[in-house]
Amino acid sequence: VNGIEIYSMKIDSKVTSRFARNVITSRAVNRGNVHKEVFFDVELPKTAFITNFNMTIDGVTYPGTIKEKEAAKQQYERAVSKGQTAGLVKASGRKTEKFSVSVNIAAGSKVTFELTYEELLKRHFGKYEMFIKVKPKQLVKDFEIEVNIFEPQGITELEAEGTFITNELQNVVKKAFSDKKGHVSFKPTLDQQRTCANCSQSLLDGEFTVKYDVKRTTPDNLQIVNGYFVHFFAPTNLPKLPKNVVFVIDISGSMSGREIEQTREALLKILDDIKEDDYFNFILFGSEVQTWKESLIKATPENLDEARKFVRGIDTEGMTNLYGGVMRGIDMLNAAYEGNFVPKRSASIIIMLTDGQPNVGISNTQEIQEHVKKAIDGKYTLYNLGFGYGVDYNFLEKMALENKGLARRIYPDSDSALQLQGFYDEVSNPMLLDVELNYPENEITDLTKNSFKHFYDGSEIVVAGRFVDVNQNSLTADVKGEGANDALSFTTQQDKEQTAKAFQEQEYIFGDFIERLWAYLTIEQLLERRIAATGEEKENLTAEALDLSLKYKFVTPLTSMVVTKPEDYENQAGIADKPVEGRDILTVLLIKAARCSFAPPVSYVHASIPTWYTSVDGDPHFIISVPQKEDAICFNINESPGAVLSLINDPVTGITVNGELIGDKKANSDAKIQNTYFGKLGIANRQLDLKVTVTPEKITIQKGKEKTTFTWLDSVTLQQEGFTLKTNKKKNLVLSMGSGASFVIVLHQVWKKHPLHQDFLGLYTLESHELSEQTHGLLGQFFHPIDFTILEVHPGSDPKKPDATMIVKNKELSVTRGWQKDYRGDPEHGADVPCWFVHNNGAGLIDGVHTDYIVSSLF
Repeated sequence: VNGIEIYSMKIDSKVTSRFARNVITSRAVNRGNVHKEVFFDVELPKTAFITNFNMTIDGVTYPGTIKEKEAAKQQYERAVSKGQTAGLVKASGRKTEKFSVSVNIAAGSKVTFELTYEELLKRHFGKYEMFIKVKPKQLVKDFEIEVNIFEPQGITELEAEGTFITNELQNVVKKAFSDKKGHVSFKPTLDQQRTCANCSQSLLDGEFTVKYDVKRTTPDNLQIVNGYFVHFFAPTNLPKLPKNVVFVIDISGSMSGREIEQTREALLKILDDIKEDDYFNFILFGSEVQTWKESLIKATPENLDEARKFVRGIDTEGMTNLYGGVMRGIDMLNAAYEGNFVPKRSASIIIMLTDGQPNVGISNTQEIQEHVKKAIDGKYTLYNLGFGYGVDYNFLEKMALENKGLARRIYPDSDSALQLQGFYDEVSNPMLLDVELNYPENEITDLTKNSFKHFYDGSEIVVAGRFVDVNQNSLTADVKGEGANDALSFTTQQDKEQTAKAFQEQEYIFGDFIERLWAYLTIEQLLERRIAATGEEKENLTAEALDLSLKYKFVTPLTSMVVTKPEDYENQAGIADKPVEGRDILTVLLIKAARCSFAPPVSYVHASIPTWYTSVDGDPHFIISVPQKEDAICFNINESPGAVLSLINDPVTGITVNGELIGDKKANSDAKIQNTYFGKLGIANRQLDLKVTVTPEKITIQKGKEKTTFTWLDSVTLQQEGFTLKTNKKKNLVLSMGSGASFVIVLHQVWKKHPLHQDFLGLYTLESHELSEQTHGLLGQFFHPIDFTILEVHPGSDPKKPDATMIVKNKELSVTRGWQKDYRGDPEHGADVPCWFVHNNGAGLIDGVHTDYIVSSLF
């Protein structure tokens, strides 16, 4: 494609005792006669950790190195401060995140990319599942997927399927298993990859999924290798526990339309699956809290019919009294147990669905968390489902984790009802309560989580740990839990020789896989505990997870992989980060010098890499990236010179950014709207007692009573407690506060004797995840995810700029396709950024009206 040929792509997966190592190798050659930019673009599971990356160009290998995130970030900021551009690539999709890196290669040169990632396969609905995203975007001469599985318990079933597999390709998928080994391969020829006989397009575009399960002659399996152990627990043929389910549903106005329709559809399907021994109820919260019945009721056929009528009549009204809805659900479960209305041996869960943020009753999320945790008191499990991108996902996740549950995002799409139903199916069949797996305290250290509120049918509990004495030969485990009819209790034993005998087929073993499995599980659980932790506890959890991430070379939310590219290819460097749901939208930061002599970039995966950020520059033009759409929204604010606008305002961290408008040197009497620009920016951090004032002439920093002033002619690097400031002479400055709030201010200079224009400033946010969910302002409100849909694209008044209808925040807006400029790399000319332009000062897109954002002063 455009002179770049991928002549080989191989995906090699090895799975040993549920722990998978995947190596993706792609080889490409530049068949053109000029330099070309080649992209290696991979989507991998969100549950995976990248462990290695390297690229080889003409026989020379350039490895990726995993560093603590702050060290990688400093390298990134150094590049930005030198006027280099940064391409930011988002986490892409429901189950995947993206790794992307590019390099310019000479005519005739070859490049090999190799990426390794690892993950522990989870068991859902009775099967382990591994999916591989396949998207080469061109025909590949040598394309192959190979999966080898080794399970010492023995394999009972093995499936392999692809969303892109046609009837003609069914026979190309080879699968076989025997005793402990399973093998899957998929190796289509060039012709088999074509969308039609004479087509040059590839039909390989989708997910390739491998599912399997293992033999279970006993409820559990214990394995010991090299001083580490892993314990798998998944009993079968147990009687199901009755369950008590309270559905707490948001019916506020923002749920109107498709969201409430899909919620009704999902609840009706869930009612079909509720067992007659179960108890249930519905609680609805808008401005007020409503209940279907005053107490939990049994799922008799008559009651289920009545419930269906109630669900069909659910409609939206009012605001979001989330606190009142959840507390009513807890009170209802308490009353059911106190009145002996439900079986003593039963599992109680609250499933709460919301699409927004609390704004009635108690709206402070910290307060809500504290009240809910105290009220539940470990008795029930809380699952929080966040519908769409308007939710405070961090809050939902913290509150769920504190109450032995989890949070899940429901993506607004045509299958949202199926997503809701699918989640319910996962938790609809509890088999055991209060499961504990215990081991001799004097023999085991660094144990992963070993107590679980519920065990669900078709799932699996996994515990791993390290021996105090690496030479210890055996281990005894005691397992306890509460079943539907009686308590479960048994002891299991395993010795090193038994495991070694089971693992005689050495070709399937990669390294110290149980040790890496233990490290993976430990890091995953430390990061989960860190979400709800505060203060010293959070610092300790962070330090422990960081140490393990670096030791075992995992790219986690605490580490980054730095990819250094050859000096001959513009001394490019890249940073790969792992995104966090509900906070980060970036997974790869590519740092590259501006091109001057090469041909336009050519990619065998993407035509170009979008740059994700929020910014305001020019007249003043606001650009808001929308990562899940790989697109952007833009709008202008037209106000008089002298007006001060609130750009970012975070009442929690105390960080604010305000901008004062200036106009042209003299007004243009023919223009309906006068040009305005930002002539002064004020950035403050209340917690640091810090104020930074930036004008086109000078930068002033006031910290407490100390004041420092310098000009744009100075090259300055200031590093003090809590903030860093670096200037790039007469171009830009980078200001960072803590580890997650950083901005670039670009200086625009015009000819001093220009009769009309004068110097002005632009603001770009590089990072915002340190800022709280309460952040607002013309830019700050868009640090929270936003979604939109484009309909009815049609020619506009300018043939190059079509008009369309945008559905955003449950409103229909008329928008126009256009471009704005990103001036970070080139303050003079800038780079075009395509976006959908919202007219009339962002009306309908921004909260309120633009005049709401006028403030009295910079600080």
